[in-house]
Amino acid sequence: MFKRIVTACIAVLVVGCTGLPDDVEPVVDFDPERYLGTWHEIARLDHSFERNLERVTATYGLNEDGSVSVLNKGFNTQKGEWRQAEGVAKPMGSRDVGHLKVSFFGPFYGTYAVFELADDYSYAFVSGYNTDYLWLLAREPQVSADVRERFIAQSRLLGFETDDLIWVVTE
Repeated sequence: MFKRIVTACIAVLVVGCTGLPDDVEPVVDFDPERYLGTWHEIARLDHSFERNLERVTATYGLNEDGSVSVLNKGFNTQKGEWRQAEGVAKPMGSRDVGHLKVSFFGPFYGTYAVFELADDYSYAFVSGYNTDYLWLLAREPQVSADVRERFIAQSRLLGFETDDLIWVVTE
């Protein structure tokens, strides 16, 4: 009986972390192959796992099993050293929808929802399972003022605390 309760609790926890914030709709016509490669983190909401990190990149590659390898890397300004985390991403449903689940810790997954993506895949707006998780990623270390303003406006409309955004030092 105890094992069933623990299993049920874990299932609720895992499913709860792979949902979507209210009103966030992942992009359709998402091409995972075009999304592969290196992205620069331009802005984020603060979390302990990225605290004090600058020059943050996320590099995605294709694994033999069809999943996506994830390598997040950033320079910790407090410790004066590079930090990295390796993970794996898998589609939550159809591969042509920008809703993935990402894991850095074994069987525990979190949402990775691309809710806006430039036609040329030059920038992406990404959320987690709730409005505490938000990123602006780009292929280059800088984005235009128009992209920044669009990111702030759209994110604010979706309920994200855009006044708390950290604009990452990218170079």
